[in-house]
Amino acid sequence: MNPPRSWSPQPGMVGLAWGLAAVSLLVTIIGSDPTGRVFLCLATLLLLALGAYGTFVRPRLLVDDSGLTVRTLTGARLLPWHEVKVRLARTRRLGRETATLELDWKRGEDEELFVFTPMDLGTDPRDVADVLHALRP
Repeated sequence: MNPPRSWSPQPGMVGLAWGLAAVSLLVTIIGSDPTGRVFLCLATLLLLALGAYGTFVRPRLLVDDSGLTVRTLTGARLLPWHEVKVRLARTRRLGRETATLELDWKRGEDEELFVFTPMDLGTDPRDVADVLHALRP
């Protein structure tokens, strides 16, 4: 029996989003330029959304012997091991290679693709993929 493993956005990044949202809100309130206030208000909303997302989807991915649990804004979803294909996708953009973890879930006619970035997992998706492949029964 393997102990559960989980991955989430880094708490420091989530805290940074909340802190920047607070500063942006303060500057929006005390600012005098109407056009600047509109842009700051939009930035505040974006930062609030990022902070809320990072807070409410914890843990983003949880793995145990029964399968994988993926948490999204609409709730948690348990994906049994036998219904999931784990893939590591590598893309090259702007001269830099990035990796994402893809969980391809299929049950009968239903299917869904979950894509996790380093920001979602709080670590390199390659390391998570290695753990998933090692834990897979």
